[in-house]
Amino acid sequence: MQPMKISDINEFELIELIKKTIGNEPALMLGIGDDTCVWTSPSHEMLATSDSLIEGVHFEPDQISWHNLGYKALAVNLSDVAAMAGTGSVALVSLALPGNVRTDDVVSFYKGMLELARKTGIAIGGGNISRSPIINITVTLIGTVGPSGRVLKRSGARAGDLIAVTGFPGSSAAGRAILAGKHKTREELAAPLLDAFLRPAPLVTEAAICARLGASAAIDISDGLLADLRHLLIASNIGAIINTGELPLIPLLEAGFSHQQALEMALSEGEDYQLLFTAGAKEMEGILRAISSTISVIGTITKTEAGTVEFTENSELIKKLNLTGWRHFG
Repeated sequence: MQPMKISDINEFELIELIKKTIGNEPALMLGIGDDTCVWTSPSHEMLATSDSLIEGVHFEPDQISWHNLGYKALAVNLSDVAAMAGTGSVALVSLALPGNVRTDDVVSFYKGMLELARKTGIAIGGGNISRSPIINITVTLIGTVGPSGRVLKRSGARAGDLIAVTGFPGSSAAGRAILAGKHKTREELAAPLLDAFLRPAPLVTEAAICARLGASAAIDISDGLLADLRHLLIASNIGAIINTGELPLIPLLEAGFSHQQALEMALSEGEDYQLLFTAGAKEMEGILRAISSTISVIGTITKTEAGTVEFTENSELIKKLNLTGWRHFG
């Protein structure tokens, strides 16, 4: 039996198929099938974000499964909410697809999204479907302030605060390079790098701990560590010193990337969705004790011009690399 394509059925039949895949969402008073979804909120402080995954820009269809594409589409939005120490509530999904996409691929996409949604208590509340020459996925995620009752903003960093980052920045770029055949390494070394690109893990729990224990500012790394650090510094009207010797490069170096390649990927490549945050020395000590996953203290906030970043090591190499981070129109 030939796989059915979405061009073989009408929009409403596809919506019914999606509705059947998702099922009833107990968190919603009214779900897919009306002009909007309806739900009640436990908090008056709401969060909202929207992000897109576009074929040829963020992914190549032959390098990621539809299941992982659905997982990632929700994950990148949840990462934004997590960076504010928030909790996701309801996701709206806009799909623009070519007519030759198979219906079972759309089902697989939603099953991947549901995998993460069920783990994190998010309801999928509908959205929109339209035709497009390429795959274009946009998710809007509504959330609430998390259990700490605090919103972690970019604008709270203070002179003397320490700067820390979770995980291993650059891993997503390394994974994408491996998927594209631009770099070869052993399977066991490639696996965590591929996961970083295909299935990023939003740090909801870690960000909540940071907020509860007094972190002063935070941002998720979607445009690259250096670019996102500068966003935070400009918002806080302050500068920073980064000790590049403290950057966690081990997985990249072990996988066979050169030190220069690893440094460039860690500082400038995007889509890591790790948490970059600041805190006073005492608060940072408590955060490091409370979070079991990898955290590296990589620098200090300074009383310098807003957005200025100095480096204690490799400064000449970094200047030559001309690191700008992810640029949509660059």
